[in-house]
Amino acid sequence: MILRLENAAKKFILYSILLAICLVILIPLLITLFASFKTSLQIGSEFALKLPSNFDFANYRVVLDKGKFLQGFGNSMFLVIVSVIINAILGTMTAYAINRFDFRLKKVILGLFVAGMIMPGMITEISRFTIIKNLGLYNSIWAPIVIYAATNLVQLYIYTQFINGIPKELDESAMLDGCSYFKVFNKMIFPLLLPATATLAIIKAVDVMNDMYVPYLYMPSSTLRTLTTTLMYFSSSKFGSWDYLSAAIILVMLPTLVIYLLFTKFIFKGIVAGAVKA
Repeated sequence: MILRLENAAKKFILYSILLAICLVILIPLLITLFASFKTSLQIGSEFALKLPSNFDFANYRVVLDKGKFLQGFGNSMFLVIVSVIINAILGTMTAYAINRFDFRLKKVILGLFVAGMIMPGMITEISRFTIIKNLGLYNSIWAPIVIYAATNLVQLYIYTQFINGIPKELDESAMLDGCSYFKVFNKMIFPLLLPATATLAIIKAVDVMNDMYVPYLYMPSSTLRTLTTTLMYFSSSKFGSWDYLSAAIILVMLPTLVIYLLFTKFIFKGIVAGAVKA
């Protein structure tokens, strides 16, 4: 009897904590969603969680028109698609070279990846900005792509765990049949890395879609506005009202939410597979 009471108490505490976490996440989202259908006067005078008296889409029309939302969506999708493709190619090739070959300075290269993860990005921001400027990429859509395309340590680790599960005998037999290293990678290794590539591509796409700092710093032109930098337009002194900003937040959130909901099972499947191979 005492044991059952203890288990019931533990479950009650656990469920209470989970419920509190859900409320902390959902309440701000509901407030923003309701505010997107209200006027500035209603937002200031009504209870934040009160349902809108009528679901008027006027705020959304202003965001789509004045904020050039569709243009920002197109720029964001271009960044996502190009960055993810280049990132996947570079990541798989880097992991294959590090896993399959022994060469000088291999440990140094791995140490540089670790240092890049540990070192705060702000320390290297001046150097990175100078490089982008000297390359003539500043205020162009290619500046963020150069930054996003880079492979990080997490990607390298997951790819190497997948490659560890591929027998080296496959490489050797293909080489005996006359295949070059590039052909072995292209025809055998890369297709077997598709589960990891799909997982990392989705995670990378969400990161790129949600990033505000890099597009704002490297693409200040209004024609290069992305979904996230559109939010800054509606937080300015000209359009600095909660009704427009709330509508913009909902519209910016939707693409990322749809991507996550559609590909959730692929994300967890790839991560679990990588963990099992580790």
